[in-house]
Amino acid sequence: MTVSMTEERFEELVADALDEIPPEFAAAMDNVVVLVEPHNEEEPDILGLYHGVALTERTHDYSGQLPDRISIYRDPILAMCESEQQVIDEVAITVVHEIAHHFGIDDERLHELGWA
Repeated sequence: MTVSMTEERFEELVADALDEIPPEFAAAMDNVVVLVEPHNEEEPDILGLYHGVALTERTHDYSGQLPDRISIYRDPILAMCESEQQVIDEVAITVVHEIAHHFGIDDERLHELGWA
């Protein structure tokens, strides 16, 4: 059963999840923007995607680049959840997961930490 939710409410949940990022991590995020999108055209079932160069991969010549993007995909998250609370939880997990990629943490390590 798909949860029905306005775009505005979903965006609020993403903003709330970002507000929960510890200040030291939020301060360390560099040249990245978080966007809410309906779904990924190439992989419509994924919940989020990090597009960019992780902080651990950036070298001295990384400058003048467009911001990295973290996409949070509304439709697949709503489709997999049965309640607003599940949406809240899944948005938080997805936001943390994609931010972790920005910091260079791969999927294997995220699975070990319980954030996959």
